[in-house]
Amino acid sequence: MSEEKSLNFIEELIENDLSSGKYKTLVTRFPPEPNGYLHIGHAKAICLNFGLTQKYGGYTNLRFDDTNPVTEKTEYVNSQQEDIQWLGFQWKNELYASDYFDQLHGFAVKLIEKGLAYVDHSTAEEIAMQKGTPTEPGTPSTYRDRSVAENIDWFARMKNGELPDGACTLRAKIDLASSNMLMRDPIIYRIKHAHHHRTGDAWCIYPMYDFAHGQSDSIEHITHSICTLEYVAHRELYDWFIEKLEIFPSKQYEFARLNLTYTVMSKRKLLQLVNEGFVSGWDDPRMPTISGLRRRGYTPESIREFCERIGIAKRENLIELSLLEFCIREDLNKRANRVMAVLDPIKLVITNYPEGQEEILIGENNPEADDKGGTREIPFSNELWIEREDFMEEPAKKWFRLAPGATVRLKHAYIVQCHDFKKDENGNVTEVHCTYIPESKSGSDTSGIHVKGTIHWVSTKHAHTAEVRLYDRLFTVESPDAEEGDFKDYLNPNSVEVIKTAYIEPYLANATTGLGYQFIRKGYFSLDKDSTPGKLIFNRTVGLKDSFKVKA
Repeated sequence: MSEEKSLNFIEELIENDLSSGKYKTLVTRFPPEPNGYLHIGHAKAICLNFGLTQKYGGYTNLRFDDTNPVTEKTEYVNSQQEDIQWLGFQWKNELYASDYFDQLHGFAVKLIEKGLAYVDHSTAEEIAMQKGTPTEPGTPSTYRDRSVAENIDWFARMKNGELPDGACTLRAKIDLASSNMLMRDPIIYRIKHAHHHRTGDAWCIYPMYDFAHGQSDSIEHITHSICTLEYVAHRELYDWFIEKLEIFPSKQYEFARLNLTYTVMSKRKLLQLVNEGFVSGWDDPRMPTISGLRRRGYTPESIREFCERIGIAKRENLIELSLLEFCIREDLNKRANRVMAVLDPIKLVITNYPEGQEEILIGENNPEADDKGGTREIPFSNELWIEREDFMEEPAKKWFRLAPGATVRLKHAYIVQCHDFKKDENGNVTEVHCTYIPESKSGSDTSGIHVKGTIHWVSTKHAHTAEVRLYDRLFTVESPDAEEGDFKDYLNPNSVEVIKTAYIEPYLANATTGLGYQFIRKGYFSLDKDSTPGKLIFNRTVGLKDSFKVKA
């Protein structure tokens, strides 16, 4: 009997809260800001929030934290919805912080009326000075002791658009001597005359994250508001607002965010890569975005498995990219059909196979699948494309592929023996000449000959062409953020190699996006979304094994 998996600390909290009757229904939320595309770090939070309500009942809301109109776009909203659904999750309610602008404004007025908020005309620099330091208390603004009536009037002027951007802010009146710098009269509203993607020009004041977030949780009766560790210091302020406003007591809990080697997770830095042309877009297959991973050929199952394996922790750590690659290899090994594609071709001529003769061979699609994945027809003729690396004029020790006098098996076909080869004027091998053994056909071999090497091939007469993009890691160092200088200095100049003309077997001419294929001996590949019937493009998802080496 297998051991039951132990609970993580958030599951323990939830089980205690539900069993004690503190909450009847578990309610979580996933609250992305629509200012970029979601990445693998968000996938961890998605799997956690939605996974908890799947396990314990209840439901998860999708709430867009759209309180900064300058950086937010409907494009990002749509992409984030698509990513969540592609990962296999569905929210109960689609909500927006902007849905609550009237309520949040009312909450702000309530704080003013209670003497807990004031309008401050200090500049950003002056407010920063007033905050003090971690070892020295802050100093009060000259506007801190304004009357309630004055603050109500000025806040109304802010809302009515009578003041320019930066003229003043609304600050909470808390504790200028607090050891938590966030409690030293934080800004809760600022003036921003900007068009909002949903509310248009109805508002020119917008709540800050710390004010909008907890109150939105409370409005939705979120029981467990799960954030990453950088929000630990914000929890005190989260609780203060809820207490002073006397609203539903949502509670915040923190877990370690996902940090992955050989990439960056900051949306700001990812946007920089996009805007400055270092990648082709948010869904570039080298990007850690969910859309980039999907385009590269990752499956939702592999990403969910990855998130399950790394677990939920209270301490920050750096997760090896190789673990994510392991998860996709394991998944595609069970589901990807095996096919043949030649990426660096030279011609193989079978001199004793009748010229003009053709035959159809049968290949298993996936020997790892329960049903073997069915079979496919593979045309064979006397001229084939093989990989240049599968021939060596002067073979090394323990060389089991083609060389003068050497014998190999052609996958799904016959045993051949090399007897000659041709070179061009530059000394490059262009053709390899072999003879085949007719009785050595795969599946009915009666030759009695045993060979140690098997190579893949594509019939030249029947081959289709494709562009193949070999993607590798985006950065040359494990933690670009931890290195000195600009993170872009560590971009991998060899993160993509484009092969304009590769030869593929006819079966692949009907390849479908969203399905993975194992190019035998070469790795796992996926059809790119930009493919057309006249030009197929395949992206390498991952190699058959981890072969990444940082150049010295």
